[in-house]
Amino acid sequence: MFKIGDNIVYPMQGAGTVTAIEEKDLFGEKQNYYIINLLNNMQIMIPSEKISAIGIRFVTDSNTLETVLSNLRSVDLYTNESFTYKERYTINMTKIKSGDLIQSSEVIHDLMILEKGKALNSSEKQMLNSAKKLLLSEISLAKGLTEEEADTLLCSSVYN
Repeated sequence: MFKIGDNIVYPMQGAGTVTAIEEKDLFGEKQNYYIINLLNNMQIMIPSEKISAIGIRFVTDSNTLETVLSNLRSVDLYTNESFTYKERYTINMTKIKSGDLIQSSEVIHDLMILEKGKALNSSEKQMLNSAKKLLLSEISLAKGLTEEEADTLLCSSVYN
């Protein structure tokens, strides 16, 4: 599925690059493993047969990323404001865990807009920070930017 040098996204972990594909002997059984270096300086090893189940995907292309950044300019919330904090948290966590770029960006958009109006509680603040890190890592790889440049691009998309 992936080859060495491919840029990928690991849901809930961030973006990285496949640096090797190795055959390992585990309990007498040979399996192929993808070695992935994530942008947060973490290296992970994933059995090739688990890649689809985990939801690992290619980093998005520039056109899709531009669509996502354009959607972030919306002033409307993607999640209904009438939800309680717990309902909103559950909905947002499901979106982030999906690994889907558009759904994750909706969470970031909504939390950044809500934060602008009033302080987020600690759980939502942590969720926003985690989701932003994941999106920033993908923007960085997709556009060849530093994390700081990606953050500037993200913030200008939401707040303009």
